[in-house]
Amino acid sequence: MRRVFFYVLMMQAESRPPLSAYIRTLNEARMVADVVRAALKIADEVVIVDSGSTDGTQEIAREAGARVIAHEWLGNGHQKRLAEDHCRHDWLLDLDADEIVGEAFAAEIRTLFQDGEPPLKIYRTMLALVPPVGKPWRDFGLQVRHKLYDRRVVRAPAHKAWDQFDIPESVSVGRLKEPILHYAFTGADQFMGKLNRNSTVRAEALPLKSKPYLAVRIVLGFPFYFAKKYLLQQYFRGGVYGFALASMSAYGRWLRDVKMWERANASSHAPNQKTNSTT
Repeated sequence: MRRVFFYVLMMQAESRPPLSAYIRTLNEARMVADVVRAALKIADEVVIVDSGSTDGTQEIAREAGARVIAHEWLGNGHQKRLAEDHCRHDWLLDLDADEIVGEAFAAEIRTLFQDGEPPLKIYRTMLALVPPVGKPWRDFGLQVRHKLYDRRVVRAPAHKAWDQFDIPESVSVGRLKEPILHYAFTGADQFMGKLNRNSTVRAEALPLKSKPYLAVRIVLGFPFYFAKKYLLQQYFRGGVYGFALASMSAYGRWLRDVKMWERANASSHAPNQKTNSTT
C-alpha cells in the first residue's frame, strides 16, 4: 500500500508544471496547510518565507509539503523579493496564506503549461472573496492581481509597504478566467485589525502628501471610498454583509489619510535639530 501511495505522489509531482509558489507567513496556522496542499496541485514546489511565527506555522507548512525559510520581516515588497530568490523555478505563483487554489484554477494553469512555457510572461489573476457569511463572491467584488509571472521579466518591488510590481509597457499581459479563492478574514474583528495594520504601514511608508490635500480627503473622502466599493465593485450584491464590508473598507482607506495627516503634522512640528553655538 505504501508503494502505491508513493507511486501516486511521484506521478503527481511529474505532472506538475515547472512552477514555484511562494507564500509569506506570520502566525498563519489557521489555513497554511490547506493553502500549501492546494498550491501543490499545480506548483512543483511551495516556498514559505516565515518571519517568526509562534503558533506552529512553520511545522504545519513543512508537514503539508512546503519548504520553509525563516527570515525576519523586511517589509511587504522586500519579503516577496526574498521569496522569489529562494524559488527553484523562474515561473512563480504569488500566494497569501489565506488564498486557495481551486480545481478550476489549477486546471487552467495546467492547460497554460501543457505545451511548455506559457506564451506571455505575466497573467492577470483575480481574487474572489470567500466571506465568513454567505457564498463566495465569484462574479463581483473581485480584486485584480498579477500573481502568475516570470521573474526573468518582472520582480516584486523592493519596497517596505508596496508589494505589487509595475508592469512594463512593452510586456503583454494574459488573463486567467478562474479566480483564486480568498479567505481573507474570519469576521469583522479580524478584518478591522487587518485594515488598521495596513493603514499604519502605508501611511508611514508611502510618500507624504501635503496637509491641505490630506485635509480635503479626510473631510470628503469617505463617501467616495464607500461608493467605489459598494457601487463600482458591486459590493451591493453581497446584501447586508456587502454593505458592512464596503463601509469597513472605506473606513480603512480613510484611516490611512488620517494617519498620514498626523505624520505630516508631526513632521512640521518637529523641533529644529540645529543648535546655535554660544560663546
